[in-house]
Amino acid sequence: MVQTLFLALIMLMVGGGRPAEAHDIYSHLRDSWGNSCCNDQDCRPAPYRVTPAGVQMLVDGEWVEVPGYTIQYRALLGDQGETGGGHWCGRAYQKVDDSVFHVTQCAVLPPNTAALFRLAPVPSSP
Repeated sequence: MVQTLFLALIMLMVGGGRPAEAHDIYSHLRDSWGNSCCNDQDCRPAPYRVTPAGVQMLVDGEWVEVPGYTIQYRALLGDQGETGGGHWCGRAYQKVDDSVFHVTQCAVLPPNTAALFRLAPVPSSP
């Protein structure tokens, strides 16, 4: 019994360190106000898509609208590439009707996607 408890404790300690190591790729990220994007559990790789209305990211099985001011165009050292460079940091809140509302703190897209959002130059007046 004591050995089983001891082994379980060791497994928790060893397993507990892995998420923090995985989250190290997000530890340096800051939002536009200088706040940390991540609290060691709310950032994750996330597939993304660009729509006429803007960027959406797949979070918890749902396509979430991502506000433009939260997007950072950069590559993350340690990115495994499973989402083509997309990463989402935020929080999920459960509503009274059991639906979930996602709030984006920061979103990371690969640098080459920034060109998709450049506005065409406005013609100058003659």
